[in-house]
Amino acid sequence: MSIIGKALPHESAQGHVTGEALYTDDLCGRFPNLLHAWPVMSPHAHARLEEIDVTPALDEPGVVATLTESDAPGEADSGPNRHDEPLFPKEVLHHLQPVAWVLGETLEAARLGAGRVRAHYSELPAILTIEDAIAAESFHSGPFRLKRGDASAALNTSSVNIEGELFINGQEHFYLETQSAIAWLDESGGIRAHSSTQHPSETQEIIARALALPKSRVTVDCLRMGGAFGGKETQANAWAAIAALGAWKTKRPVRVRLPRALDMALTGKRHPMLMRFAAAFDNSGLLQGLQLHVYSDGGWSLDLSEPVLWRSMFHADNAYLLRAADITGYVCKTHKTSQTAFRGFGGPQGMLVIEEILDRAARKLMLPPEVVRERNFYREGDTTHYGQPVKDASRIARIWKELKASSSFDARRAAVDRFNAGHPHEKRGIAITTVKFGISFTATFFNQGGALVMIYRDGSVQVNHGGTEMGQGLFTKIRQIAAASLGVPLETVRMMPTSTEKIPNTSATAASAGTDLNGAAVVDACAQLQARLRPVAAELLNCTPENVRFEEGAVSSGGQKISFARLIDAAYRKRVALFAQGFYSTPEIHYDPQTGQGRPFYYFAYCAAVTEVEVDGFTGDARVLRVDILQDAGDSVSPLIDQGQMEGGYVQGLGWLTIEELLWDGRGRLATGGASTYKLPAWSELPEQFHVNFLTRAAEPGVVFGSKAVGEPPLMLAISAREAIRDAVAAFGSSEEVRLEIPATPERIYWAIQRVRKAPRSVVEPVGASQE
Repeated sequence: MSIIGKALPHESAQGHVTGEALYTDDLCGRFPNLLHAWPVMSPHAHARLEEIDVTPALDEPGVVATLTESDAPGEADSGPNRHDEPLFPKEVLHHLQPVAWVLGETLEAARLGAGRVRAHYSELPAILTIEDAIAAESFHSGPFRLKRGDASAALNTSSVNIEGELFINGQEHFYLETQSAIAWLDESGGIRAHSSTQHPSETQEIIARALALPKSRVTVDCLRMGGAFGGKETQANAWAAIAALGAWKTKRPVRVRLPRALDMALTGKRHPMLMRFAAAFDNSGLLQGLQLHVYSDGGWSLDLSEPVLWRSMFHADNAYLLRAADITGYVCKTHKTSQTAFRGFGGPQGMLVIEEILDRAARKLMLPPEVVRERNFYREGDTTHYGQPVKDASRIARIWKELKASSSFDARRAAVDRFNAGHPHEKRGIAITTVKFGISFTATFFNQGGALVMIYRDGSVQVNHGGTEMGQGLFTKIRQIAAASLGVPLETVRMMPTSTEKIPNTSATAASAGTDLNGAAVVDACAQLQARLRPVAAELLNCTPENVRFEEGAVSSGGQKISFARLIDAAYRKRVALFAQGFYSTPEIHYDPQTGQGRPFYYFAYCAAVTEVEVDGFTGDARVLRVDILQDAGDSVSPLIDQGQMEGGYVQGLGWLTIEELLWDGRGRLATGGASTYKLPAWSELPEQFHVNFLTRAAEPGVVFGSKAVGEPPLMLAISAREAIRDAVAAFGSSEEVRLEIPATPERIYWAIQRVRKAPRSVVEPVGASQE
């Protein structure tokens, strides 16, 4: 059996459960004389720092040094693009923003020393909501626009218009390992850092910038991360830069690790967004035109907010044809944490608004929501509102049809109706939704990957690549790809920690593209090695190079066979290079933001889910009874890893849409700053039945081993849970409109039930609900 497609556990699974797997902060014991850093933080959300005196901190026993702007030889700013994230700001732009740092022999000494620092502020007005930012015209950037056809004309001539707005709350990453970095001087006068980062090359760049060093004198390593979800793509940079500045000043190793409360208070979240829309439908439920204004809360700095907004605008269609569309987007500037990448990267917010619109239209037309959704699917030959052909569009309907059959959707819909008729205080709901998610970085230049594969004389292999492991199983997949590409047993392949000294100029491990980019680079390196080895093997086997086969550690031709190790030793003696650098760049992608047209994605990942819930009318509590998922993963490289991504993505999306609520008070302080106030999905939120399946006959040409990305798309499948809750709420009354805020907490569900119980429903002649 080929190692590709084999269901294998995570390559570090045993280490995860035994504690043997090491993370950045576990490495502290390797560094004698390690110093610990603690920030001096502003008590205001927006203020001017008039003066600061850090010298009193040095009176605290155990304090060794302080860090201020004068300690940075270079540019003390961690902003990746706009350089708008000063490490030592003169103007405070969010609550608890660090203005200086204290280094101590212990973390407690550093914390107490920070408390001695004297800082004087002049408080300034703070903008804390999207509405306030719009009123004040406080924007980081925008407007951006995507336009096709004449949406205004469609609205003026349509039979049914839907207008409204939808506020979509953010989400805390809550990775198990908080932000962490250790930096030290190497023997040549350069800087080395261990960082819990998704983007080692960018962390390297920020450190080099702060120290005014060439990048060649800065090395960043990432052993593994204990979760990231996008929260360590750019936002790991500042903490690594502080550690590096501390090491540069003191000539001692410096550790920065944020306790959970500080991590939540100082780091960015999923972008809250306010969607204002007007949509035109005909009497059959076909969407004729859409006007949409997207307002994203970027927080205090730009970070990745522009590409997040673009992806939200790209995905405002989800899987549905927008015949005419006019979509405008703004990144709002508020005095809160700088919102950043999060699994889905704006796509989930865009999909939510179109699903909201379709549901409202269906209820106004007295049609089942699933009927309206299906009637609006993309078909073969359609293009998106930004001009990209929807390749394999027929898979949307195929997945929908197969999932409805495998989940017994129609029979369960009838069973739900029977249950609801006999239970006045509990109602069940069921919904099916689909996902079309574009795979590639929308910034075209990021779509490249590198690898370095080395074979030793005994036949064992080391694999280096630019991707980072954060628990998602990338290293497991790459290991399988390398073993299959070289034809060696899996146990002979060792995955090496990600390091900028092995692979330069790497892209972030993000956009669900880690395997596509780095896996293809590994395949390229292995192909080079096999090409060099074939003539050597042919000589040993007395055959032509084309007839040499590599499989499971054996090299053969016809009936002759030698071990891979013997071949490698022979190649070494013939002075054949046994290492190779691989490279891959995604072809055929381009996008022009000026025209709003192009092909930003190499392919689309498709999937769908059916969710059934039960809602308590007295408390608003919702319980997920059953989930059925059908995922287009192409030819999966590692099915067990992909299944874990599908299940985990769904549950993370379920948390975002139902229980995870970020709240700031009127002074800009995060009110949900820990697990006691910010509720996360736990065992109690898991569905009682959870069925996950892969779409068959779905290989993706041009992608490594025919596979497809699965990191982000499953998160959006949790939209089906929100729609199922809406379906259950509707069963409590007779309203033609069911407003359900996000997240749909028990309180919000309860009040939604009260609204539908009180609202009168107009009598409308139903439009044919038979399936087209």
